[in-house]
Amino acid sequence: MGRIVFILYMDVKKLKVAIVCDWLTNFAGAERVIQVMHKMFPGAPIYTSIFNPEKMKAFENAVVHTSFIQHLPKAKTKHQWYLSFYPLAFEQFDLSGYDVVLSSCHSASKGIITKPETLHICYCHSPMRYAWDNSHEYIRSYKMPWFIKKFIPKAIHKVRMWDRLAADRVDYFLANSDFVKKRIKKYYRRDSDVIHPMVTTSDFYVSKGKKDYYLAVGRFTPYKKFDLIVDAFNELPYKIKIVGTGVQEKELKEKAKSNIEFLGFVPDSQLKDLYANAKALIFPQVEDFGITPLEAMSSGTPVVAFNQGGALETVVDGKTGIFFEEQNVLHLKAAIEKCETVKWDSLEIRNHAKKFDDSVFEKKLYEYIEKRYSEWNEKLS
Repeated sequence: MGRIVFILYMDVKKLKVAIVCDWLTNFAGAERVIQVMHKMFPGAPIYTSIFNPEKMKAFENAVVHTSFIQHLPKAKTKHQWYLSFYPLAFEQFDLSGYDVVLSSCHSASKGIITKPETLHICYCHSPMRYAWDNSHEYIRSYKMPWFIKKFIPKAIHKVRMWDRLAADRVDYFLANSDFVKKRIKKYYRRDSDVIHPMVTTSDFYVSKGKKDYYLAVGRFTPYKKFDLIVDAFNELPYKIKIVGTGVQEKELKEKAKSNIEFLGFVPDSQLKDLYANAKALIFPQVEDFGITPLEAMSSGTPVVAFNQGGALETVVDGKTGIFFEEQNVLHLKAAIEKCETVKWDSLEIRNHAKKFDDSVFEKKLYEYIEKRYSEWNEKLS
């Protein structure tokens, strides 16, 4: 049996592999997964709807194929405008020449069409949020021209039906968390396995001493709950530094008091220093998984997190962070005050983060592809 596994592993390394993802316009957690997949299969081309090479330097040496959406007005910065076009965009890609297709999906990329002999594994970051559980907030919160917004509900209805059918085109689902695994079962009626995303722990370091500020990192969109952070720290004596930009930036700055500092976009080198020296990362949103808590913990920094979503799978209450029960100022303030009283062990926190290191993800994904490709071949034979 050992010899058979070895042969299959060697075959997997030699297979013709394609990587498919929703879009490559800003570098975040999903794009980090695609970067690691590209590292694992450097010869694999990447198929995506939109590619912004200026903001995606990590893929400057990759072969990237884009869709017709790439050439539409403002596509690189306003991909939400073209929601109804994504099904057609991904169905038009010709993937007939590949043995294995890996889709990294939180939108429409799982809807690619493959030949019967091709194995399609979808690494699902989330069922399409704006078509399912987040559809009402998407319509309400995202700023777009009125003439586009008028047609969004009907477009979402059609996309929702397509998305459910597209899920049946996937041969095997991988979820990025148990939280997402449950949502895949709910909306797609499909089983899935879990491989958590990764953090490169060697990119971060533990500071010899913490400074007198808290930290928050992310895009200023409604579900990230930066308004809750600002409201809480408006009532606290502690300092917080906020990294990021987004649609809520103006309103957040207008109501923030002097103890709240907005840093905008910062380079990776500065962000690592901010993580290392912060008292704690504030993470009040519900994420499918969440990479920023892992980056903070890789720096020996605890996390104050809302007790839902992917944070439950990375943060250990009382050891690597503190959970709060409700997304309101009272509960967040109480958790921060509790954080002030705990003597945190930075090395213990960092060692916990190593369980999610790149090397762990790569090993698990190789083994998963090997196993599924073996099963696939047996079905075809």
